[in-house]
Amino acid sequence: MPQASSLFIRLEFRLAERLFQNRWLLPRSERTQRLTMRLFKRCAEAGHPDALSVYGHMLFHRSLSPQDKARGARYVVEAAQAGDVKSQYQVAQIYEHGCAQYPRREDYAVTWYARAAQSGHYLAAERLASAFRLGELGLSIDASQAAYWEQFAEHHPHNDVTAA
Repeated sequence: MPQASSLFIRLEFRLAERLFQNRWLLPRSERTQRLTMRLFKRCAEAGHPDALSVYGHMLFHRSLSPQDKARGARYVVEAAQAGDVKSQYQVAQIYEHGCAQYPRREDYAVTWYARAAQSGHYLAAERLASAFRLGELGLSIDASQAAYWEQFAEHHPHNDVTAA
């Protein structure tokens, strides 16, 4: 039975994605938006990695309540731990800037930027190059490391995973 529920969750996620991205499927309305968000929420609560990333990002960046922002950050961290590259970059930014639930931790930010960069996220590689060039994120100025990450970014320019 877990396969059936997993299939249902995947189908719900696909529907939520379609509703979110395609205005032609259903007209944009308050009702459609509520349905879309409910579907994303159900899928995220079921642990669907892409739903954790998408819904978590929406909650973290668009919610007004601190509780929703915290839940969004938690979902993004879960997606990053599951290997979602976009979420790894987002977690690095969360730790670089800090938030209520995840205080600023430059060492964690560097770790998450490196994970995302090694998975092909060019913005993460660019951030590491900049950090080594300028001595940011608790890193020492290191021209060779800056050059390494700049070269890494050049070899992974603008892949699909670049959307933050």
